[in-house]
Amino acid sequence: MTADSSSSEFTSISSPQLGQVKLKQEENRLLLLLPALVKDRPNYWEELWQELKYCLKHSERTWSAQQHVYVQAQDHLLDIRQLQNLAETLQEVELQLSSITTSRRQTAVAAATAGYSVEQSHLVSTFPEKEVQPSVAEPLYLKTTIRSGVEIRHNGTVIILGDVNPGGSIVARGDIIIWGHLRGIAHAGAQGNQESRIFALKMEPTQIRITDIVSRVAPPEEGEIEPEIAYLTKEGIGIAKALNFEKTHRFTEARGSWSEKPTSIPKTKVETAPKFSILNRVLKSPPNP
Repeated sequence: MTADSSSSEFTSISSPQLGQVKLKQEENRLLLLLPALVKDRPNYWEELWQELKYCLKHSERTWSAQQHVYVQAQDHLLDIRQLQNLAETLQEVELQLSSITTSRRQTAVAAATAGYSVEQSHLVSTFPEKEVQPSVAEPLYLKTTIRSGVEIRHNGTVIILGDVNPGGSIVARGDIIIWGHLRGIAHAGAQGNQESRIFALKMEPTQIRITDIVSRVAPPEEGEIEPEIAYLTKEGIGIAKALNFEKTHRFTEARGSWSEKPTSIPKTKVETAPKFSILNRVLKSPPNP
């Protein structure tokens, strides 16, 4: 591995037939760039891992102790064991594996399960897409608890079978579905989809965001906790009971928001009480100074 002080980039030269492994300093982030996968080499990962170990141990160290590393894994299919190999190799030179960017769903699931931040990207197509807007990815399903410091980013809907702890963060282009306790940060419709919603069995997030609208949620009142949905209204972000949401609400493209469907059934005294919505469940965050 050679060092270029002007670009703060290290490139592997020990095994040129494998492609290049790069460790690149980009602003305050240390990126580990893996080359594209060579599919006709069954021992490619083992060779690549040994190459990385050699490069890290024989390069001039310009990083700070315990600096976080963001791995750009591209189309490599990595399991938990291989991620552990990476983490241990980096730890030997006082670096910490922090985040994985991957185009492979299995790698994203393994990384999130192992407790690393994840960003799932698309495979780059050889042929240009006709659409200007990037396509929405298939839902990302994770059976794990998102711990503090872990961020999951996905170009589609994210489904978590588990809790999102305080300090954990989910960012999705589509919906966010938490089959558990949401106590961290959830950002749905990250690329402007106003129809996106956030669902949780227990809704107590640190912060919720839909498109560019940011809100914080007041603690629920004492009593039975029910599954809830956060959605965009013309007033801001509202909270509603998840049961029969599709039957009682509709999305209007022209307004870019959800609203309650009109009903012909006369309202009772109980129904004229203040709505369980933004008025008493969601407080908008103050604008930045």
